[in-house]
Amino acid sequence: MSSGSIKNKKSVEYGITTPHDNNCILEDINKIQEYLECSKINFENRLKQQPMKESEIGDFIFHKTIGLGAFGRVMLVNHKSKPEQFLAMKIMKKEQILKRNYLQHVINEKQLLLNLRHPFIIHMEYCAKDICNLYFVMPFIVGGDLFGLMSERGVLDELHAMFYAGQMVLALQYLHSLDIIYRDLKPENVLIADDGFIKLTDLGLSKRIISNRTTTLCGTPYYLAPEIIAIKPYGKPVDWWALGIIMFEMVAGTVPFMADTEKKLFFRILSGRYKMPINFSSNLSHLIKNLLRVDLSKRYGNLVNGISDIKHHRWFIKIDWIMLYNKKLVPPYIPTFTSPSDTHNFESFVEEAASIACNGVDQTYFADF
Repeated sequence: MSSGSIKNKKSVEYGITTPHDNNCILEDINKIQEYLECSKINFENRLKQQPMKESEIGDFIFHKTIGLGAFGRVMLVNHKSKPEQFLAMKIMKKEQILKRNYLQHVINEKQLLLNLRHPFIIHMEYCAKDICNLYFVMPFIVGGDLFGLMSERGVLDELHAMFYAGQMVLALQYLHSLDIIYRDLKPENVLIADDGFIKLTDLGLSKRIISNRTTTLCGTPYYLAPEIIAIKPYGKPVDWWALGIIMFEMVAGTVPFMADTEKKLFFRILSGRYKMPINFSSNLSHLIKNLLRVDLSKRYGNLVNGISDIKHHRWFIKIDWIMLYNKKLVPPYIPTFTSPSDTHNFESFVEEAASIACNGVDQTYFADF
């Protein structure tokens, strides 16, 4: 790991068309477990089905870049058969995927995007490939991301933060019920849809862990749980740690653990010592304190009551979880946009000409992709 300055928060590794199941209905607080069991059965059934039919890259109309990633760009596009629907195309260079030993992550991401169904998690509309690139195509989420909103506003009030954090809790509960850890919860990966509700995106680091433990050192430095940094086997509790970080950040305007090098940052995270802002309510402070526990035996979400310690915490007292899941709560913020293709909530990027030179990528790795 580099010990240099860490001025950005990029995710790194060291070393179907419906958003959720129509027949898995959550209308009653007493039926949450039934809903999760139904969702798991449907997820398992989809895994056994034939994969999505692959599209051709010529099926799409390209408009502009709306994001940059480790392996390429995210473009605003249309499918020629549905010119009224705007989509976000994630373009990943095969050469870079192989160079960084990221193939399994990309395979995992495709599988999850195809098969997950939850109102607060992005899904795949189309996929394609050519000699140079892989293409994942998702709905275009017009409101930008939480990072952009926080950059504009500085901080969010606690009710606003509670609204977003609640949706993250429900999304993580769903993923964890499927034995999937997200591993990259951060503001840049929380999109804000036109209705004001969120979509978790970028499932490249997500992983299904049947054994309930993994050891891969990956994630975004500021949000890494201590057990990941300590290179210990870890599981779902790493997502609850990241939730505590993002809750802190939404209301404070900064993450709790800061440093100018990774080495110093990781030392501070391992120590578990940080300063709680005086403007935090006592309930928020208490919940964050118990999410940011280095000792796994004391971390909320990992105790005998599981996620109930989080959902039933005093800070979430104003959240009706069933109404939130069904999007019946009034969002505190609705993004502004002039049309379904309005990109003003995203950064502007310099466009580049498409490259057809791939330096002899071994296509056998992608034959069954």
